[in-house]
Amino acid sequence: MFESIQQWNRKARKWLWLLVIIGILASLPLGAVRYQMEKTSDEVEFIFDYRDLVLIASYQANPQDFIAEQLPLMKEAGIGTMAVFEGSLEELFWSGRISYYNSAQAAALQGKPAPFNENYTYILFNDPSSKEQLEALIRQPFDLEQINVRPWSFDGRDGLTIETPVENAVVKPMLPDPTALAMLKEQGFHLLPRLSDRMRPYDAELTEDMIEMFAGLGVKRILFDGGSVKGYADQAELKSLSSFGHLLKEHGIGIAAIENLRSPQNGINTLAYITDYNVTRLYSLSEAESMTIKPSVMADRFLLAAKDRNIRMFYLNGQPLRSLEKASIIHSLDNVYEGLKGDEDTEGAVALLESQGFKNGVAEPFDYQYESWMKIAKGVVAAGAVALIALLIGGFIPVLLIPAFVVGLIGSAGLYVLSPAVLEQALALGAAISAPTLAMLWVIGRIRLHTEGERRSVGGQWRASAERNDVDKLFGGQWVFPGLSAGRRVTMAIGLYASTAVISLIGVPLIIGLLNNITYSLVLQQFRGVSLLHLAPIGLVALYLFLYTGTSVLDNLRKLLKLQITVLWVAAAGVIGVVGLYYLSRTGNAGQVSSMELVFRSLLETTFGVRPRTKEFLLAHPIFILGLFLALRYRAAWVLLIVATIGQLSMVGTFTHIHTPLYISIIRVLLGLGLGAIIGLALIAAWQIAEGVWRRWAPKKAKASE
Repeated sequence: MFESIQQWNRKARKWLWLLVIIGILASLPLGAVRYQMEKTSDEVEFIFDYRDLVLIASYQANPQDFIAEQLPLMKEAGIGTMAVFEGSLEELFWSGRISYYNSAQAAALQGKPAPFNENYTYILFNDPSSKEQLEALIRQPFDLEQINVRPWSFDGRDGLTIETPVENAVVKPMLPDPTALAMLKEQGFHLLPRLSDRMRPYDAELTEDMIEMFAGLGVKRILFDGGSVKGYADQAELKSLSSFGHLLKEHGIGIAAIENLRSPQNGINTLAYITDYNVTRLYSLSEAESMTIKPSVMADRFLLAAKDRNIRMFYLNGQPLRSLEKASIIHSLDNVYEGLKGDEDTEGAVALLESQGFKNGVAEPFDYQYESWMKIAKGVVAAGAVALIALLIGGFIPVLLIPAFVVGLIGSAGLYVLSPAVLEQALALGAAISAPTLAMLWVIGRIRLHTEGERRSVGGQWRASAERNDVDKLFGGQWVFPGLSAGRRVTMAIGLYASTAVISLIGVPLIIGLLNNITYSLVLQQFRGVSLLHLAPIGLVALYLFLYTGTSVLDNLRKLLKLQITVLWVAAAGVIGVVGLYYLSRTGNAGQVSSMELVFRSLLETTFGVRPRTKEFLLAHPIFILGLFLALRYRAAWVLLIVATIGQLSMVGTFTHIHTPLYISIIRVLLGLGLGAIIGLALIAAWQIAEGVWRRWAPKKAKASE
């Protein structure tokens, strides 16, 4: 019976590998479509926050003159777009269009005592044209909330009384100031409106008028302010989100998605779908960074965002600050200009991006077309991923090889009905874990073949080729294998290193095929399970080494359970735990990086054009080369393969960053492998020198002690 199962498994394993290969072939056209898509958008757009400019100007002696001076300087620096928020009383005050007071201040202005039991807002228009342009704009949000607004005047100036406190009045969102929009358009700026979902209830007619006004001003894209897109809150009752999305689509207006928000803005995925993914990713430079960041660092950061993360919009903030050192109010505009224009010694962001093929203009979305054949190809890729996962399970429990594949297919079909996106992400995670783990299991098998002899069965006994003097120790068997020369071990190590990388990268086309959707490129959806990907292969390889490389699994397990736990073991476990937590803190987009490492990363980026992953070429790959060389002679060196697993999973993990262009990921992996091999060979040379010195010195020491 057992032999029959083994025969079935051997046949099934061949067929499953064939299915994996077919899945890889099916993924190639999907990868080609993605590669072509990533080449369809090459213009970048620099945007400044107009509200910040107005705020900075409000601290100047002549605010309007200051704005008039700065706008040409912005154009000269390369800023072609102004972000305009929904209006507010505060912003109108900053821009010098109105003045506002509370009841006590208004009474003092008129030489009267403060009124009893009244806390209203009093507004004065600073000139007749402001009254004509702004009165209806100001009334609108208060009328929606049925807050009484009535005329008021003082000293020949018209105004309004709003029966709500100033603190409440200044936070009410209004339509953008049409005068400011017209002025910016006249100055040659494109406009990027920032809308919120705070104007409630959703007014379809008012919103349609606003979008038509934006379309008439040449607006190409909307950016949202706050945690939700416009129309999200009233979707259940008024279908407002759907209505707003169709308005945008009708007028050819897209949306911008802000990178690295703690959580995506509510409703943005729905809007992206309705607008046929007319979406561009946006990177925002904060107010504090605009003030303190070095211009050269700003330029490098923008280049990295455009090249490595498909960012096409760069949002610049500004702020005024009180400087005690300079005894004046300072601002960040000059630093921003220098970062964009550069100076005599440093190339600015605009020129740097243009030198890499990113022209300064108006950002366009990627041209993505979903064809009917892609669904069939993705189904074949999914079957290949199920086969790869089954092969991993069978590598540990052979009897489950065929059942795992059958259950995987049935489960995938059921999950596809419930949620295709969850199925894609689950299979992508499974393939990402399986490929590097199977690669490491394969290389362990090759090492055992060249040291202990031929294996009889998966997880079973090995035909030992030499004496076993250490049978009572963990694993048993030989601990030194003297048969291979150093030169032979070097060439074998290089061959095994390259072959293992190829097997690990089998998972990459499957991931690319499964996640071949514009939503992943725009980070509207993301690869899930990053922490699991960075832990599971390491744990599985460690498990395989400790349980499956000996006389039998049960024998190794028995020996492990009989091991005496010492203080040293506990301390070692603690160190491993701390290292593991640090390792996890470095994974994913939120990984923590020191300032020194940022400098090192920048150096790598400047030197190679694409930054290889540090943990690959400085740690895992060199240790892998050295570990392979040593493992062909010393059994204890097999534990180095556990650390080497980091490099294999990291290569696969590189391609789970779908927003990174394919060619960048390919170059990054190849650079890591090449540099890692060079450093690994240097480590082998150092080991050989140290071993030679030890062999000469140890006998002399032994004689001296006699």
